Amino acid sequence: MTSIGVVGGGIIGLATARRLAASGTRVTVLEKEDRLAAHQTGHNSGVAHAGLYYAPGSLKATLCRRGIGLLKEYCAERGLPYVECGKVVVARHAGEVSRLREIRRRATANGVPGLRWLDAAGLREVEPHAAGVAALHSPHTAIVDFPAVARAFAEDVTEAGGTVRLGFEVTRIRRSGGRVVVNEELAFDRLVVCAGLQSDRVARLAGDDPAPAIVPFRGEYYRLAPHRTDLVRGLIYPVPDPRYPFLGVHFTRRVDGGVDVGPNAVLALAREGYRRRDLHPADVWETLRWPGFRRLARRHWRTGLREMYGSAVKRAFAAEARSFVPELRVADLVPAPAGVRAQAVDPDGSLVDDFRIGRLGPVVTVRNAPSPAATSSLAIAEHVAAQVLAD
Repeated sequence: MTSIGVVGGGIIGLATARRLAASGTRVTVLEKEDRLAAHQTGHNSGVAHAGLYYAPGSLKATLCRRGIGLLKEYCAERGLPYVECGKVVVARHAGEVSRLREIRRRATANGVPGLRWLDAAGLREVEPHAAGVAALHSPHTAIVDFPAVARAFAEDVTEAGGTVRLGFEVTRIRRSGGRVVVNEELAFDRLVVCAGLQSDRVARLAGDDPAPAIVPFRGEYYRLAPHRTDLVRGLIYPVPDPRYPFLGVHFTRRVDGGVDVGPNAVLALAREGYRRRDLHPADVWETLRWPGFRRLARRHWRTGLREMYGSAVKRAFAAEARSFVPELRVADLVPAPAGVRAQAVDPDGSLVDDFRIGRLGPVVTVRNAPSPAATSSLAIAEHVAAQVLAD
């Protein structure tokens, strides 16, 4: 029986392990933390994306559309929450309408169902407290509990005969006699790297290229005070800046009934730094010495300063959100947990937008899997498993 190691106990690693275990292979998941879904999956916005923004034909577009269907079916089978609360993308002024039309074009090409173009009055019918000159409504965008989904995937792995090892940090990978040896302790016929915030480091251990490198961006959130959650029925997003893979400050209803506001995108001073005071000098040095980051910073330093200002001053953060939900007040916002996005950056300073998955002999590496990776997890698992099992 073929033995396969999967590095990473987040939703992508667990979905991939689940798929491989179901194919009859012997699978072992290696997770460095003492719990599953500890990082990006556990700090996820909880949105199951319908596929509005992604370039038609890209891996993101293809795997998101297949993934959301598989995810909906899986949640129904396992009795996990999956709520189609719907989403509006709001053009706040006439200058954003052309960009909103481009989103509609992409979404239509991607086969997103039920799309509606709304004028200002139509927007108020869907989201009475939102304001804008036009909006795109995606009624089948949903909210999910992704940590619960990840735990269910882990249960599927073990029920299929696989193993999930917690507290196992991968520090060395080498080839020996046609096998892949991890930490001089375990040997596998194949290895899959789904290490999220550490994906570039683990990929390099396996002999993969240094590029792209992970640059961590902390996304800071506020949450609507409980008595103000009626400002939002579903999900309210602005038209994003096409220069960046980030979607801007938005309103996200959660399956527990709360509403998050955010995130921004601030350079994190630690790859796993969820608080402003978190600092890991080695992580900072690695980011600063990466040529791609220096080129990125030269191009976009003004935007970076604006994001930092907005994160430091609650009033400025609220002003951004109030641009499309005018009734919001600073007092309506309370602090909420932050997340860190593992953003891959190429040597030329380009932010890697699409999923990037490669193979190096017996090793398959997932080098970039930001949002909508959680939505796409079951479809990514199919894609990765096909590469792992191909000879």
